[in-house]
Amino acid sequence: MRCVDAETAQPTPTSAAPRARGRTARLAVPAGVLAAVAGAFAYVGRVDPNEPGHYPVCPLLRFTGVLCPGCGGLRSAHAFVHGDLAAALHANAFAVLGYLGLALLWTVWVIRAARGRPSRVELGPVHLWALGTLLLVFTVVRNLPFGGWLRP
Repeated sequence: MRCVDAETAQPTPTSAAPRARGRTARLAVPAGVLAAVAGAFAYVGRVDPNEPGHYPVCPLLRFTGVLCPGCGGLRSAHAFVHGDLAAALHANAFAVLGYLGLALLWTVWVIRAARGRPSRVELGPVHLWALGTLLLVFTVVRNLPFGGWLRP
């Protein structure tokens, strides 16, 4: 289809170039987030958290002996980067689910941004309470004697 300017009867340029630039601009932030996350995973994949002295110790674990929900997260990320899913799940199963969930959300964000649609994901109070409850149950169970299989 050819666009014509009504006053001069001359062809006007199509708007494909501005649309392409708009799409590139919309994808810049998701691409930046991907680069930051990939950089963080690359660092954790290269610097082994199983060797002492590379990362700080969890203060809750150090002072109380209680595992927080994040304990084992770096070891989980290290194993995940190296493709050892069993070790990643053993180190912190909730973190692995978080990696996969955030990857899914990022994919939805990119698709919606590419299409020019709003990229909000709205979680209602029920979803937030359910997520908080799951995190609390995970934390409590991994600190009980029968929850040893959830400890890093």
